[in-house]
Amino acid sequence: MTHTRIRQLTTILAVPAALTLAAATPAFAHDGHGSQAEGHSYQVDLKQLNDSGANGTAMLQLDGTELTVKIEASGLVPGQPHAQHIHGSTKGHDFHCPDAGADKNGDGIVTTAEGLPAYGDINISLTTKGDTSKDSGLAVDRMPAADKDGKLSYERTITVSQQVADHIKDLHVVQHGIDPNGNGKYDFGKGKSELDPKLPQEATAPADCGMLQGASVGSMPSGGVETGSGSTQGVESPGVMAAGGAAVLSAGVLFAVRRRALSGRREG
Repeated sequence: MTHTRIRQLTTILAVPAALTLAAATPAFAHDGHGSQAEGHSYQVDLKQLNDSGANGTAMLQLDGTELTVKIEASGLVPGQPHAQHIHGSTKGHDFHCPDAGADKNGDGIVTTAEGLPAYGDINISLTTKGDTSKDSGLAVDRMPAADKDGKLSYERTITVSQQVADHIKDLHVVQHGIDPNGNGKYDFGKGKSELDPKLPQEATAPADCGMLQGASVGSMPSGGVETGSGSTQGVESPGVMAAGGAAVLSAGVLFAVRRRALSGRREG
């Protein structure tokens, strides 16, 4: 009688715990390359470079090889186009956002060329239309422009390579275009761009940069990570944590039931 009751209690308690874990575990769709490439959302906090005053947030949604990029930024040069890219490597190299130490010639500006060793080469050009390859990195006529208040909104869905899909967490977002003399336009006060002498340095120098914070399925992650950090602290799934707690609780109850049963047998 006692053994039958213990088995019944074990079954009743174990089944809900298993169901809870199953319900809280995301159903990832694998892409055949060992990665979980569908339904991933990433947040990028854009932090100023070159004392530009620019900042913002980029949201990246990856479904297979379809990448939707949404950017809301402010503090940019009003009315001016801002080249923007996804930088970094799909070969496992560790790139990050540069700091003031990247200014090798001491002119007070971290240029694109000076920043490249830190943030890596262009992987995707975030143009408004047409080509998105590295070749469009300086396609100023197809880059989004800030409004009269220096705010910029951007959204586009593009098809990326499988390599980009597999290594999306190794990449980051950089926006370009600064106004160090505060005259509201790009001029040659800081000289010519080393990328294209027809363009002023101000037009191509990085204004802000952000690293991918982490991933979650079905929701946008937020908070907990500083720019340049590879951590995903603060973006753990509450559902999985709750399921883990339920499993531990159920295991504790089962342990107590078995312990009482063993104690009863010894007493008998």
